[in-house]
Amino acid sequence: MCSNIASCQNSGGSFVAERNKDFPSLKHRLIDEINAFGIEELAVDDLNLLPGFYVNLSYPLENGSTVQFLKDKDIYLGNQVERTDSDRCYGIVANEDFILICEYGCNGSDPEIVLYKRR
Repeated sequence: MCSNIASCQNSGGSFVAERNKDFPSLKHRLIDEINAFGIEELAVDDLNLLPGFYVNLSYPLENGSTVQFLKDKDIYLGNQVERTDSDRCYGIVANEDFILICEYGCNGSDPEIVLYKRR
């Protein structure tokens, strides 16, 4: 995770905070949208700057192959929310173009897409 904006800017990729003049407003809108989905046990109060390589999980497809949706060098907004009485977590990754919510086990194991929404 990026400790601050300056450390994220050195990624060499596209940076969500640089592309948005009113970055705080974007964060608040995304948080509101995520919470409005009404997913059980998913309540977000903040989104952090995260490098793509840190959150770019490989999702299994029905045909047995896997796919990654993010760019490793880009910086996204995201967070992790632990599920109650479970060893699984929700992972949220978003920018101005999409919201991706997944569920996964320890260290990102066995990821499943819960919701993908283009914005």
